[in-house]
Amino acid sequence: MGANTFAYIVLLATAFSVASASDPSPLQDFCVAVNHTKDTVFVNGKFCKDPKLATPNDFFFSGLRLPGNTSNKLGSMVTPANVAQIPGLNTLGVSLARVDFAPYGLNPPHIHPRATEILTVLEGTLYVGFVTSNPENRLICKVLYKGDVFVFPQGLIHFQLNVGTTNAVAIASLGSQNPGVITIANAVFGSKPAISVDVLTKAFQVNKNVINYLQSQFWTDNHTY
Repeated sequence: MGANTFAYIVLLATAFSVASASDPSPLQDFCVAVNHTKDTVFVNGKFCKDPKLATPNDFFFSGLRLPGNTSNKLGSMVTPANVAQIPGLNTLGVSLARVDFAPYGLNPPHIHPRATEILTVLEGTLYVGFVTSNPENRLICKVLYKGDVFVFPQGLIHFQLNVGTTNAVAIASLGSQNPGVITIANAVFGSKPAISVDVLTKAFQVNKNVINYLQSQFWTDNHTY
């Protein structure tokens, strides 16, 4: 092998290793760096137990057997099955959630900052959709029936509404052990402390009375934790 050919192969291998390197995806909202390990024991994700100590219950969760309580203002309840409920999901990059709907119940507009979602309808009829990013902000929506599947891309606002007269059930598959959820109305109008009224009046182009009214409401959280 000539010197020039060998040098080319080394250069190519080096370039490939640099191009394929990347930081791991965040598994929580943020992870503040510290200079001394004694200051923290937090990691991106969760610590791992000794594999020899793993048990079947580390990979098991029975919480999706029963319907969630939909007797709230939204008429829906989300029961997650992520790393908080199933420790064995740590580092595996997947999770589930059961979504129960009363008639005309709503899973309100929200985002998952760390996961794409695939929704499968088990019972009922759902009107679902997501909104694309700026500047188009296009609504992509569809009515789903039993057995139908719909995808919500990571980070985009999406929703599901039961448009039937009976209860509905869906299973959401998510591409993260901890997908996170930000319900838009709760975050904007129910933050603690509250976002400045001046910010929200300009953002939504309404008067302060409207913002004061919205911030005074109790914003229902339809997730179990």
